[in-house]
Amino acid sequence: MEWLVELYRDKNGREPVAEFLDSLPEKARAKTVRLLSLLTRYGVLLKEPYTKQIKGKIRELRISEHTGEVRVLYFTFTDKKFILLHGFIKKTGKTPVKEIDVAVKRMNDFIERSGGKDEK
Repeated sequence: MEWLVELYRDKNGREPVAEFLDSLPEKARAKTVRLLSLLTRYGVLLKEPYTKQIKGKIRELRISEHTGEVRVLYFTFTDKKFILLHGFIKKTGKTPVKEIDVAVKRMNDFIERSGGKDEK
């Protein structure tokens, strides 16, 4: 069974990762979609250089593009599901703390609005 990928949706129905993906140049968006396909196929077995553990349950998809390093932060949820939380173009060596904080806040919001059920 393949893994599912779901976009985080805030309480107003906005999907920030969808908006981020729509803002990417076509080539970067295509690479990101291809990597998401690998994620659905291999799930948690997909490792570096495609994904990397960032903080706690937060992981990042890693896409190298001439316009910069595309990153999509996500976490694993129940029933073989990944929740895409936040996307950005990385311009420094380390993932900025403020970007991680956005993902953590959205993850906590998602878990709370899902009845507090998490994978563990």
